[in-house]
Amino acid sequence: MNRNWAYVAIAGILEIFWAMGLKYSDNILAWAATLFLIYLSFVVLIRATKEVPVATAYAVFTGIGTAGTVVIDMIVFGEPFSWTKIFFILLLLIGVLGLKLVTTESANKEGAV
Repeated sequence: MNRNWAYVAIAGILEIFWAMGLKYSDNILAWAATLFLIYLSFVVLIRATKEVPVATAYAVFTGIGTAGTVVIDMIVFGEPFSWTKIFFILLLLIGVLGLKLVTTESANKEGAV
């Protein structure tokens, strides 16, 4: 995995935390931290899209965020476990991995129109 895909993964992990912040923030400090995480995740995602196609990067970003948020919600916050949820999370991750596997980074985006 190169640096740009690592940026996408980091942005997706940050999304998990800010999504939790949207639900559980109850004071100004928690809201400030949530807003900072939103800002930081998008800055990192934008950095990744300098070399990675935007559509694929965003799909991977949201897939990581969605799957991670559901899993963390079940493990940490007591959301009921469901095999159906796990099945669809795996299906989502298979789609995201498939997109990543079939996407090639442009060697030189400057020549693209």
